[in-house]
Amino acid sequence: MAVLSAPFTEEKIRLLRVGEMVEIAGVICTGRDAVHKWIMDGKEVPVDLTGSMLYHCGPVVVQEEGRWVVKAAGPTTSIREEPYEYEVIRRHKLRGIIGKGGMGPQTLRACQEFGCVYLHAIGGAAQVLAQSIREVLGVALLAELGSPEAIWQLRVEGFPAVVTMDARGNSLHAEVAEDSRQRLGPLLARG
Repeated sequence: MAVLSAPFTEEKIRLLRVGEMVEIAGVICTGRDAVHKWIMDGKEVPVDLTGSMLYHCGPVVVQEEGRWVVKAAGPTTSIREEPYEYEVIRRHKLRGIIGKGGMGPQTLRACQEFGCVYLHAIGGAAQVLAQSIREVLGVALLAELGSPEAIWQLRVEGFPAVVTMDARGNSLHAEVAEDSRQRLGPLLARG
């Protein structure tokens, strides 16, 4: 398993290939539906997302002894962001999107054009993934969007993920969909 460490440069990202397993080390930011809408509405994002990774996650975060602690941080389904992700990647020069379930052709095109990857995190492993979060560096838009939708800046180490869309235009999700169509075609024709 390769270590993908910050800074997440375009050169590093363009070397990654579909199917490659990575452990992320550096700062990632969470961003779900409300953050995408915020960006698309043209509102100012109080965090510099340039060159970062955006994690589709609504973490469970509590305060303990005056500091934020992440108790669970599992990925949320990414396809909901497909209508917005191309523009979000373009505007913020994101280097990675982390989530589950995959994304579609517009996100794949953005990955190829701007040097970004889609990384699949393990669904159902929220507490395990939280163990790789070493520190909460900050939170933005907490008052405006609420805890699960806020932008949490997280320093991670050993965060496991699989490249399922690369910057070369390859998509494991598209391959699986095509394989399924080919296999189902003859079965459905028997009908």
